[in-house]
Amino acid sequence: MPVESGLPEFLSGYRDVERVKRVIDLIQQRTRQPWTLMEICGGQTHAIMQYGLDQLLPDEIELVHGPGCPVCVTSLALIDQGLWIAQQPDVIFTSFGDMLRVPGSNGDLFSVRAAGGQVRVVYSPMDAVKIAVANPDKRVVFFAIGFETTAPANAMAVIQAEKLGLKNFSILPANVLVPPAMHAILSSPGNRIQGFLAAGHVCAVMGYWEYPPIAERYQVPMAVTGFEPVDLLSGIYQTIDMLESGRVAVENAYPRAVTFEGNQAAQKLIFQVFEPVDRNWRGIGTIPNSGYGLRKAYQAFDAALHFDTGNIQTAESSICIAGQVLQGTKKPFECPAFGTLCTPQNPLGAPMVSSEGACAAYYLYKRGS
Repeated sequence: MPVESGLPEFLSGYRDVERVKRVIDLIQQRTRQPWTLMEICGGQTHAIMQYGLDQLLPDEIELVHGPGCPVCVTSLALIDQGLWIAQQPDVIFTSFGDMLRVPGSNGDLFSVRAAGGQVRVVYSPMDAVKIAVANPDKRVVFFAIGFETTAPANAMAVIQAEKLGLKNFSILPANVLVPPAMHAILSSPGNRIQGFLAAGHVCAVMGYWEYPPIAERYQVPMAVTGFEPVDLLSGIYQTIDMLESGRVAVENAYPRAVTFEGNQAAQKLIFQVFEPVDRNWRGIGTIPNSGYGLRKAYQAFDAALHFDTGNIQTAESSICIAGQVLQGTKKPFECPAFGTLCTPQNPLGAPMVSSEGACAAYYLYKRGS
């Protein structure tokens, strides 16, 4: 695993072969019992696969892949709702690019665009606000997906639209929250997760003040972890060290980006515009208070209230086991469709579509094939 040329020095150091070997040695020396850890973020899953970190760990350590990314867990009903809105003749439907290929019950946003729908890829919700300004005769809708990481930008877009007096801009709220998902996974009857690797990008925004009560309640230690090899291995080592010593705590293996309190200015912005709501997670079901919905003061910008989508009927693939993959109870290669009927070019489920999905990672890096 050579250090990649052209990287900034501060980043290349976290891919340094000798540093990786040293942390691997520490993990091997500390591991005495079999342990099952879950990384909840798909970006971490891909990094683990890309650098072969799963193959360097002792056999006693099993890594289980969690919900992955917001693209993976956006409910089929919400995707179908977005598809219906995007097909309306006076609508410009905007979204991040990875949502365009996520399959709904009948097609995806690419197929809507091919049929003449005005579907546009944007890189920020503020781009959608600009489109609304430039197209006053159209209703511009932004598909507001994301973990807590995208919520500040989504909130800012709503605030900016209000300041500009835009009547033709709205968002389809779809943010999902990590701590409630952790509760759902750890409280499920079949749970076998003994330690958690928390997502560093989420904690950079939200801090990790929400996690100690979860760790204590379920007696599961956690480490906040980044995305580079040394970051991930350091988080794994800290979690294994806690497990082997019988300690339950939340430790920070990503201090250069994460503090306990997080970005309080961003949190204030989120809580100004959004409030927790129940949200349906694809393949998992409804998790209480696991999403962000617009507060009453901003509900004029809620696309779900502007369009009548009440008669949508959803239909999941009968052979896709995405739900079990997202909950960490099955590995992607255990799906009968993996790599044959379901590929990145012809996905049956969202974990194969998304660049952060576990199925896509296993397919790309030839795990289980």
